[in-house]
Amino acid sequence: MFKGKDVIDVDCFNREEMLHIFQTAKNFKEILTRPIKKVPALRGKRICNLFFEPSTRTRISFEIAEKTLSADVTNFSASTSSLKKGESFKDTILTLSAMGIDMYVIRHSEPGAPLMLKRYTNAMVINAGDGIHAHPTQAILDGYTIWEKKKNFESIKIAIIGDISHSRVARSDIKMFRLLGAKVVICAPYTLLPMAIDNYDVIVSRKPEEAIENADVIMGLRMQLERQTSGLFPSLREYNEIFGITQARMKLAKPDAILMHPGPINRGVELDSNIADAAYSVIPEQVTNGVATRMALLYLLFGGVQVENID
Repeated sequence: MFKGKDVIDVDCFNREEMLHIFQTAKNFKEILTRPIKKVPALRGKRICNLFFEPSTRTRISFEIAEKTLSADVTNFSASTSSLKKGESFKDTILTLSAMGIDMYVIRHSEPGAPLMLKRYTNAMVINAGDGIHAHPTQAILDGYTIWEKKKNFESIKIAIIGDISHSRVARSDIKMFRLLGAKVVICAPYTLLPMAIDNYDVIVSRKPEEAIENADVIMGLRMQLERQTSGLFPSLREYNEIFGITQARMKLAKPDAILMHPGPINRGVELDSNIADAAYSVIPEQVTNGVATRMALLYLLFGGVQVENID
């Protein structure tokens, strides 16, 4: 079902497979609470983390997941590699593959980079974020977090508010949530909505109050200034006033609603600082779940079946 599969986006899985990943992650999460956080599930497997963009949560959580499963991990740095000497991307991958790499985890600023990587290797490839295209493992951890809290996707409303147009997280999350049967409402200035928004199978709301009203899950998205051109909105202050997730707006959601954010948070921009630390915020749990879900994904892609036998 999973063995040997490449993960370019969440649509490489069906609903049953995604729920299987969630259940496996639930079992793996217990390992993270042990005094010795190590199991031999991937002993002898070589994984190379190819990060061409800055990252904290994704890079470190993948590395922790890999090492917890006892894989041999290599962290590739473009800034200190032969790419700086003029070596091509192709020759870099051919060199690494000649060293016996079994899997690559790649983050790159260019959409399609994971597929380009796949042209030059027989190893498995996991997309850890490519430009504004996709971020499947973030969507998996977000889906797992909601599954853990809400159980049933078919009866919930998820509001996504922020820079939709430049967000690979939003694109993969929308696919994930719709795959699992949730109702998805998105809200952003028109300048921050994708041009083909009608193809996304979501409800577009003009006002954050309307999007948040009776929502079960509210997700803020980072204002991705590094990917934007100028003039998309007047200022960060005005964006916060009109579209920011505030305590007053959160009160419009259901009483048991949860607040999510893929990080990093720009406090005072996409959401107010006080709600980021509120009891209904599950942002720290998303980080923990990122390790558990990536452990589950790695384990299943390498052919693991029964989690109870990994000790």
